[in-house]
Amino acid sequence: MVNIAILGYGTVGSGVVEVLNINGSSVINKRAGEEINVKYILDLRDFPGTPIEHKIVHDFDVILNDDDIKIVVEVMGGVEPAYTFVKAALLKGKSVCTSNKELVAKHGAELLEIAKQNNINFLFEASVGGGIPIIRPLNQSLTADEIQEITGILNGTTNYILTKMGREGLDFDTVLKEAQAKGFAERNPDADVLGYDACRKIAILSSLAFGHQVDFEDIYTEGITKITDVDFKYAKQLDSSIKLFASSKKTGDSFYAMVAPVLVNSYHPLYSVNDVLNGIYIKGNVIGDVMFVGAGAGKLPTASAVVSDVVDAVKHLGRNIMTNWSSKKLELTHIDKSEKQYFVRISGNVSDRLKEVEEVFGEVKVVGVPGVTGEFGIVTKVMSEETYKAKAQSLDGILNMIRIEG
Repeated sequence: MVNIAILGYGTVGSGVVEVLNINGSSVINKRAGEEINVKYILDLRDFPGTPIEHKIVHDFDVILNDDDIKIVVEVMGGVEPAYTFVKAALLKGKSVCTSNKELVAKHGAELLEIAKQNNINFLFEASVGGGIPIIRPLNQSLTADEIQEITGILNGTTNYILTKMGREGLDFDTVLKEAQAKGFAERNPDADVLGYDACRKIAILSSLAFGHQVDFEDIYTEGITKITDVDFKYAKQLDSSIKLFASSKKTGDSFYAMVAPVLVNSYHPLYSVNDVLNGIYIKGNVIGDVMFVGAGAGKLPTASAVVSDVVDAVKHLGRNIMTNWSSKKLELTHIDKSEKQYFVRISGNVSDRLKEVEEVFGEVKVVGVPGVTGEFGIVTKVMSEETYKAKAQSLDGILNMIRIEG
């Protein structure tokens, strides 16, 4: 028997217990080669009259100082006190499995090094993509490839909002309220709609793919709050949709990372990833294109990923699983140097302003939408972000800009 402790009995923590109860004896224990037993659950609350009542503890030191605990499951969220607890557990020789993207993005390299030094494991499959297996493939299955690109729809809330806006022609505020009512969005949705959640996740994936620390603070991040129902009317004319992409790319010796809304045409691998689903596209120099799609959040999908890490930790007790993530910082090239096309909405009539627009941007493709008056859209040629910004500053009446992902 292998005893584990769970830090936090919220949505994911209770899901971990539920997954172990559902599949423990039939599948999980057999695959682990040992019986997995939840000995402690750390929480501020008591749960009288429930099956876990006798497992609840309020002091982390009870878990830390119990040598019978071999694996700690951290599902508290946030950086503190999670970081303090996880670091202490690793230094004490206990493996840790976590779903905490804030913790992994901020301290992943350090915690992996501590685990390596102590011949134990720090595993975090559930920190990105919920139930989608992506960390393990990057760390083990794709090690023969040089990763050239990772692009993902990594936040189910924003994907749901954008899908609903595109399908039903609704405005952002209306769909956000509906998403909150359905439980798809938090009461304070800033982490999702401003792109911060996706930013931390692409920082983790980039660190694993490129082998060096990618600081999420260095990643250009733009949310979806400026996207309107009118933008989707233009997108339809372009046989495209609007998605929030989190991406990192290696171009020559340069590395770029960005979170921003983009226009994607129907040929793009992520075009059909809708609603609350997540999708991750990886391009390797040998394997080519690989796609991962599935439930990116939710109680049981995320808990399933956590439990899969627990099984891995049980199978590797006393043996470290090597992870290629150095604490040496990867310097990102400023996005001003990256190149792409841009869709731009401009106020006024196309007949009156096209000459002026072409004097600034050169030859452009004009996009009109039936029923939309007083403005028009253009698609620019490929240019750098730096060049676009300079040109845009010299043109009055720009209503919105969305990058185009080819």
